[in-house]
Amino acid sequence: MKPFFTQGQLFTLHAVAKYLTVKYCIHIQQNKEKPVASTAPATPSSYEQLGVRIQKVINGPTAQRSRAALIFRLEHESPDDWETLLEEIAENDNVTIAHRDDGGVQIFWTVPKED
Repeated sequence: MKPFFTQGQLFTLHAVAKYLTVKYCIHIQQNKEKPVASTAPATPSSYEQLGVRIQKVINGPTAQRSRAALIFRLEHESPDDWETLLEEIAENDNVTIAHRDDGGVQIFWTVPKED
């Protein structure tokens, strides 16, 4: 599985959300290009579903204004997927992750000033 982000990449979580959208759309496009015997649509992986859900939280107007998002792992979501996503987010500059006692994860980010 390719990580969402590369080490040292400068971004805002808004860019992360855009990346998740692009990744999901590429996945859908690749599936459309492959001939499939079944007419049933391909189901996104649990990791992709998690990414889409978190993308919606991050892209929300309140999160964008405050540059912060509070996220929780839902009961049906894989703990491994959750940890992978959090690790990839935490690897990036300008992002702080705080684990809360109630199981939530608070994500804060700053938008670097351009020179």
